[in-house]
Amino acid sequence: MTLTNSDIAELIALRRDLHRSPEVSGQEAGTARRIVDALTPLADEVITRLGGHGVAAVFVGAGDGPTVLFRCELDALPIAERSGVPHASEARGVAHLCGHDGHMAILAGLGRLMARQRPARGRVVLLFQPAEETGAGAADVIADANFDSIAPDYAFALHNRPGLPLGHVGLTDGPIACASRGMRITFRGKEAHASEPENGTSPMPAMADLMPALAALSRGALGDAEFRLATVTHARLGEPAFGIAPGDGEVWVTLRTLVDAQMDALCTAAEALAQSAADAHGLVVNWQYEDVFLHSENHPEATQIAQAAVAALGMSQDGQGCPMRASEDFGRFGHSAKAAMLYLGSGEVHPALHNSDYDFPDDLIAIGARIFDRIARDILG
Repeated sequence: MTLTNSDIAELIALRRDLHRSPEVSGQEAGTARRIVDALTPLADEVITRLGGHGVAAVFVGAGDGPTVLFRCELDALPIAERSGVPHASEARGVAHLCGHDGHMAILAGLGRLMARQRPARGRVVLLFQPAEETGAGAADVIADANFDSIAPDYAFALHNRPGLPLGHVGLTDGPIACASRGMRITFRGKEAHASEPENGTSPMPAMADLMPALAALSRGALGDAEFRLATVTHARLGEPAFGIAPGDGEVWVTLRTLVDAQMDALCTAAEALAQSAADAHGLVVNWQYEDVFLHSENHPEATQIAQAAVAALGMSQDGQGCPMRASEDFGRFGHSAKAAMLYLGSGEVHPALHNSDYDFPDDLIAIGARIFDRIARDILG
């Protein structure tokens, strides 16, 4: 099965329409409606409101067999777009700068292929997942009672990957994306008049000590089991006023490890640094964790199936770009299914993910749909 020129033109139009109207994690109601409208005429069943705004389109084969799930993401990023493309985001400060619009178009293309020829057996489920960017979406979908009826035996996903040649596939078994979590550290001291800072307790020196100490927790190369990375992403000190010596402040840091087993030790080390900085400067400190991602790991059998499909299509593939430092909450599906994620090259000089000038390459829509279609038919016939 292949997509026609008309299919591709319509899928590109869908992708660009989604790009114009992005929605951030947890607010993807309009995006979900657009997906429901596109898939309802094709699928045997469409399930909505999965783990929030998630949508699943189900295609049923003639005979019994396993359930194969293909997953993409609904959400965009809270970043202003500066790509200059005609279909640029019309939502202020929000844009599809990670390519989720393209991933949705790929699954919509797969839906067209499945509608024209159902699998010989089993089921194919196309999952449009909410809230990937916060790490909450996969867990919420899996916890939803309606997910039980479509729980997969195999799960596959892809992510476009700037830096790899256009259409090249990066794929290997083992860890494929890092574990990460955001740590918000809050200091509380005492405000004072700016002319009398000695009458207060400012968190400024503690924050100045802490930020480079957190960054120094980083060590190892990405391929090492001991790899860890601490990235300070935000800091706030008091209020934006010249007359007040600050009494509170925050430091945000993203903690990252190759595998989940290393995360507890990194968190403990970061907490000890925060407590030490507070104690040294007479402050109260608290911390909390947000945007928690478990590491993603490709199952050997699922990886072999995907590698065979890519080879059968005559596409170039190797382990380039694997694993990646970034996190992906797709890994949670691998706890109960044989799962694999592949990376699809966006071009060696393409703008990087989360950059304000990023735009998904439309040429990847047909390529991604063909790969997924071949995987599904290799498993289900």
